Amino acid sequence: MREITYRQAVNEALDEEMQRDPNVFLLGEEVAEYNGAYKVSQGLLDKFGPKRVLDTPISEGGFAGLGIGAAMVGLRPVVEFMTFSFSLVAFDQLVNNAPNMLTMSGGQFNVPIVFRGPNGPAHQLGATHSHATEPLYANFPGLKIAIPGTPRDAKGLLKTAIRDDNPVLVLESELLYNLTGPIEDKEVELLIPLGKGEIKRQGADVTLICYAQTGRLALAAAQTLAGQGIQAEVLDLRSIKPLDLDLILNSVSKTHRCVIAEQDKPFCGIGAELTYQIQRDIFDELDAPVARVAQEEVPMPYNERLEAAVLPSEEKILQAVYQVCYL
Repeated sequence: MREITYRQAVNEALDEEMQRDPNVFLLGEEVAEYNGAYKVSQGLLDKFGPKRVLDTPISEGGFAGLGIGAAMVGLRPVVEFMTFSFSLVAFDQLVNNAPNMLTMSGGQFNVPIVFRGPNGPAHQLGATHSHATEPLYANFPGLKIAIPGTPRDAKGLLKTAIRDDNPVLVLESELLYNLTGPIEDKEVELLIPLGKGEIKRQGADVTLICYAQTGRLALAAAQTLAGQGIQAEVLDLRSIKPLDLDLILNSVSKTHRCVIAEQDKPFCGIGAELTYQIQRDIFDELDAPVARVAQEEVPMPYNERLEAAVLPSEEKILQAVYQVCYL
């Protein structure tokens, strides 16, 4: 094993898949000459040339549509959005064309395309650049959604997504690009299946369900709780669609208490759906109502202190755990 950053992990995934399959190509704003807005595509233009690493105009609807058309004729595009807040400009392409083409064509056209880039709040980017889009896209059948929270998961999920014959959104995080973590040596093929979560820490008293940015918060909270005699199990979803419901139900059946830490807003958020499915399937296993930690229901402030007050935090997770443990 070795240690690399989340940014390097995404870069390795792109590099390896472009070497493996000449039909894979990358397009988006500043991905070529500038090496990506967050330097994720560093070195790929020099290695693969301008026909496979394409800078696009600031026209998300245009280049998303270009990617979908390319996928329909057999290529495997990876479309980078500088931020998934900008993907909303291409909303029609992502929710009408990409996920529906297979069924509307009677099975004639697969759309093997990946849309990827940073998603969710970062640091003082304001209301228009801080959207957590996962609950929005999760509402559309035909889209798969991976949302990695570690370098290893980022690489393994992206490689799997590129090989998938369906449209996949890989929602990364600007705040995680510098995060380091253990990962297999480059010689080892790393593929992580979509729809398989992972227990990041074993515990018996409460299940903390997390993903993306909230993974670090949940692990930090679990460490604090361990010092207080509470053993929290940390479950990282890794994928939202498909969802590893069996892993969730097995963990909550063991601990009988659940806190969901999500990076979106609470109304119609990911946690709302998880809560419904947990109570639908294992209501009698619960010793307390499921608790949720999410953003506050307001547009994201630019002010640093107000932004911190809006976002999920370790302290908010701890308070939710105390609530479900009746402490």
